[in-house]
Amino acid sequence: MAVKPLADRVLVERLEEDVQKTAGGIIIPDTAKEKPQRGKIIAVGDGKKDDDGKRIPMDVAVGDMILFGKYAGSEVKIDNVEYLIMHESDIIAKLS
Repeated sequence: MAVKPLADRVLVERLEEDVQKTAGGIIIPDTAKEKPQRGKIIAVGDGKKDDDGKRIPMDVAVGDMILFGKYAGSEVKIDNVEYLIMHESDIIAKLS
């Protein structure tokens, strides 16, 4: 299914962290792990409109790796895959 976010929203797939044990060797179960705050942008909207009706271009593009806040976005499930839809302003940084 093709999904196109509206305005300044982006569709993000979370990237799983490989860290499963602490520095002291304690294994952390899946239920106690925090959700990752890194992701890959799958789709972007056209951008927000300013007061004059002109489109403000997005600073991120499809394929960019990003960092976002712990509680950013709304979780959605599309074709049995979990994604986040969030505003561009919820993105903290772009990874290179």
